[in-house]
Amino acid sequence: MSDQQQQAELYARRILQGFHKHYEVFQEVTAGASERFTQGDWLGGQQAASERISLYDQRVSETTKLLRELTNENWQPELWQQTRQIYHAYLAFHPQAELAETFYNSVFCNLFHRRYFNNAYIFVESTLSDSIPVPLETEFRSYFPVVQGMRRTLQRVIADIDFGTPFVDLEGDIRLLRQAFKAQAIETDLASYQMRIDVMRAPFYRNKAAYVVGRIVTSTATYPFIVPVLRADQGGIYLDALITQADAMAVIFGFARSYFMVQTRAPSALVRFLKSLMPKKTLAELYSAIGLHKQSKTEFYRDFLHHLQQSDDQLVAAAGVKGMVMTVFTLPSFPYVFKVIKDRFGPGKHIDRDTVIERYRLVKRHDRAGRMADTLEYVNVAIPLNRVSADLLEELQATVADSLRIEGDTLVIKQLFVERRMIPLNLFLEYASEQETRNAIIDYGYALKEMIAANIFPGDMLLKNFGVTRHQRVVFYDYDEVQYLTDMNFREIPVADNSVDQLSAEPWYAIAPNDVFPEQLATFALPKQPWRDILLSEHPELIQAEFWRQQQKNIRNGVVTDVFPYSSSMQFKRNV
Repeated sequence: MSDQQQQAELYARRILQGFHKHYEVFQEVTAGASERFTQGDWLGGQQAASERISLYDQRVSETTKLLRELTNENWQPELWQQTRQIYHAYLAFHPQAELAETFYNSVFCNLFHRRYFNNAYIFVESTLSDSIPVPLETEFRSYFPVVQGMRRTLQRVIADIDFGTPFVDLEGDIRLLRQAFKAQAIETDLASYQMRIDVMRAPFYRNKAAYVVGRIVTSTATYPFIVPVLRADQGGIYLDALITQADAMAVIFGFARSYFMVQTRAPSALVRFLKSLMPKKTLAELYSAIGLHKQSKTEFYRDFLHHLQQSDDQLVAAAGVKGMVMTVFTLPSFPYVFKVIKDRFGPGKHIDRDTVIERYRLVKRHDRAGRMADTLEYVNVAIPLNRVSADLLEELQATVADSLRIEGDTLVIKQLFVERRMIPLNLFLEYASEQETRNAIIDYGYALKEMIAANIFPGDMLLKNFGVTRHQRVVFYDYDEVQYLTDMNFREIPVADNSVDQLSAEPWYAIAPNDVFPEQLATFALPKQPWRDILLSEHPELIQAEFWRQQQKNIRNGVVTDVFPYSSSMQFKRNV
């Protein structure tokens, strides 16, 4: 064996060892979700979810430092081509091969210049297509009602999951679940010998619930389902609902929610199973949903590159009111927006670039409560210059020149944030029907309430900073003014001493930096009186300072509000 081959093997082994350490720690944190759920340790769950997000960067930094010491940062092209080949061979039967590829990419990209970011040295394209895929069956169990009947099969499904704590009334829950299957027409016309039930081995934990995910398979169709499991106040657990509607399942796995905690030995198999249940979800979205956000970034970027190859439209400025902090653009044929921090902010924005970055990362780490869009952050993104419209390039050069450089026929953006494209709420309301308008404004109120219950104060609550998803949910997406709710000071507007003060265009009272006056919310956020009337008819407490102060008290007292990603109408009706 040559010295170069020995070096290549050493580098490949060290990087793979770094990945194994990362995934072991990631799984340890994830495994704790079961105990936190059974103990009702909701604050501990939030802390673990936040800490888990930073684990990847810690391990990449450790491994990068080790490789720098081994290589003395000496660039040897043939050596690194060989390192990649050896690493590729290590992954042929690796259960987390796609994650290990991404980890390798992260370490290499920390070590060397962007000019080497191609398939000769990193995994721009995944090599999994050359390997034998991990069987889906590693991630789920199959049950056959023809053997024991439906009732005993469902009992077995729940028993095999083993939540580690007793049910309050399992027999009653199984009866309700069976009735729900019949009511939703899944079991009505099927005999027990006409179906198979596949259920994920591990439950999906998030916030105050666990979710059993599975499908009923027949000779002609597949029926996905999700069963939320909740903890009773007095201890013990119970089945809360049966969810089979595609839209409702998509919302549970939506991009505005915190990542699930779910143990998996073979993430690719788990994600492929989820993809079979929710085919409209991308691989990037599904990896993100289970907490593998770095793999989500990899899958998204591959999707973007493939889309560029298969389309010919150009990037253009995004629709909506231009922001004072971000320049936002989009590719019309691709359902995402790209955001770059401006070189100079608009008047009234007393923050700097680092503060904006930290607030976007704060939201990434925080419980997003189903109301804040997930964001992918990239550095040194290369985009073909011919895919950038002339008008957009002019705007970029005028507003974000410090974040740009042109290398030949490529535009490189130093730092980029990516979010799902939504219809800005202010634009949606301009053409919405009367009922759509009412629904959106009411949901805007719920979005505010659910964010503040999660200790997030959105800051700028103007409609332009919220979007409407394809499921007609209102979601917040502009984070430069985000702060913790508990850091704010909610006040009533003082009574004016005289009519001159009352009619003055300027406040007659002192205002500190974190002072907020909720009674101004409807007036400033909703420009039309009919819209204000709708909001205040459904959410009058939003303009009461005491309501906001009470939410702060709840948070400081450790109260975690129930915010579940499915309608209360789906919950089982129990005889009390």
